Amino acid sequence: MPSVLPDGEPVPADGALPAHALDGAAGRPLGFYLHVPYCATRCGYCDFNTYTASELRGSGGALASRENYADVLIEEVRLARKVLGDDPRPVDTVFVGGGTPTLLPAADLVAMLGAIREEFGLAEGAEVTTEANPESVDPAYLAALRAGGFNRVSFGMQSARQHVLRVLDRTHTPGRPERCVAEARAAGFEHVNLDLIYGTPGESDDDWRASLDAAIGAGPDHVSAYALIVEEGTQLARRIRRGEVPTTDDDVHADRYLIAEERLTTAGFGWYEVSNWATSAAGRCRHNELYWTGADWWGAGPGAHSHVGGVRWWNVKHPGAYAQALAESRTPAAGRELLTPEDRRIERILLELRLAAGCPLDLLAPAGTRAAARAVTDGLLEPAPYTGGRAVLTLRGRLLADAVVRDLVD
Repeated sequence: MPSVLPDGEPVPADGALPAHALDGAAGRPLGFYLHVPYCATRCGYCDFNTYTASELRGSGGALASRENYADVLIEEVRLARKVLGDDPRPVDTVFVGGGTPTLLPAADLVAMLGAIREEFGLAEGAEVTTEANPESVDPAYLAALRAGGFNRVSFGMQSARQHVLRVLDRTHTPGRPERCVAEARAAGFEHVNLDLIYGTPGESDDDWRASLDAAIGAGPDHVSAYALIVEEGTQLARRIRRGEVPTTDDDVHADRYLIAEERLTTAGFGWYEVSNWATSAAGRCRHNELYWTGADWWGAGPGAHSHVGGVRWWNVKHPGAYAQALAESRTPAAGRELLTPEDRRIERILLELRLAAGCPLDLLAPAGTRAAARAVTDGLLEPAPYTGGRAVLTLRGRLLADAVVRDLVD
């Protein structure tokens, strides 16, 4: 969750939505994202809305300390029930992210999930995920999560090489994420993801291959692989600017992506979104698919974003301000925007084109339709789906996805 919030219009103190937001809601899935903003240390590349203990000390952070955070967030879940009113939908997906959610006791994560179950109910077969840092869990912790209703866990592996982890300021040791997968399986988790990052300064092709092989060998059913993005204001950006580590390279990123595609495909993973591979349809992250297909979700926690029926809003960033708002029985939302039909059309193209299913060609304006035809000729879109009315990226198109999207939107 990026730390910079957009501008927007004010939100009513009670968080009320425009009447049209719930039109047709029964036909859309509903998810919850729960943001836990705490980290033991700050990774050098991280630009997310997270806080270490020292960053919160003396800044109002005691209002939303780790010790009482679950209680504070549960108040927003109750607010969501009031705002959504008679919406009868049970929740299809819950995703606890951060930060490091597993810095909280397992009982706190289970309590937050319990509040959603109590206020909304969980759909049959609901997907319930938490992110976890490898050093912040053990077999007993994972067993408690599984017993409490979690059925998917996502571990931040990033790399199997110590020198790469050091550049990223990751604190776990190589080999620990792989052991976490085994511990999660032993606890009964049906679905396990490993997150990887490629293109870190100092990483070689062989380092990347070793990370992929270690991840695959651990036996997850989902792997996410993201190119390192150096965000302004981060420690890594400052180190690059000072010349302490080399800058990242787009050509290297492309080469690493091709290596990932080859290694993962050979191991039985199939891509379903540009940066995500799963061994089966059941292994896909259904919660992220809500985002990519414009469904409804409520984001609870400091800085969390929500979307319901074309209304998007976001919470205040600081945990203290967030807790204060809820203590005063008012929404913690900082601003919102009402998406126009044109906004939603463009967002569908931006997001759905990244999926293996692609996006419908009838979403495109005339200029975008002409661009799609050129993209087929240039080998960026698959010919057969195009003939059937969909724009689906080729492997080369995935490497140039941002450029293809710009052409189709323009």
